[in-house]
Amino acid sequence: MARPKDKSHLLDQMERSFTALSAEVDELPLESRIAPGACEAWSVKDLLAHLDAWHEMFLVWEAAGSAGDKPDMPAPGFTWKDTPALNEAIYRRTRDDSYGDVVARLGNSYQRVRRILGGYDPEDLATKQRFEWTGTTSVLSYAVSATSSHYEWARKLIRVYSKSF
Repeated sequence: MARPKDKSHLLDQMERSFTALSAEVDELPLESRIAPGACEAWSVKDLLAHLDAWHEMFLVWEAAGSAGDKPDMPAPGFTWKDTPALNEAIYRRTRDDSYGDVVARLGNSYQRVRRILGGYDPEDLATKQRFEWTGTTSVLSYAVSATSSHYEWARKLIRVYSKSF
């Protein structure tokens, strides 16, 4: 899929990719959703918890930026170069969460991200350097990374994993 370049394309791709991801997960037996192996030691549940965590980080960045603050990106104590360590910290923090809790949180955070993005003026969303908190990029760029492109990444892993049994 082409990377979204405007608000309508982003919202459309988010919905299509999230729906396709959900359908891919729903095709798996429950026990396969919680077993390790979808992404090394991570289960499908862990992938979904990862997506939820990145939604939540985006929401924190956007809220801080909208309040005129400079958010800690990607998360307090981590730089972009530390993303693998951040992802491991997310996994350690969420690995014991129940499948039902993870799915509910992901659905909730997805809706909140869509609502926030839906409230943006299309030009404000897509213009680089429009807001101080986005630095040299745009809100759209951060949103794509935290949503549709992340959903596609998880779908590919799940598709490969589903062929292993």
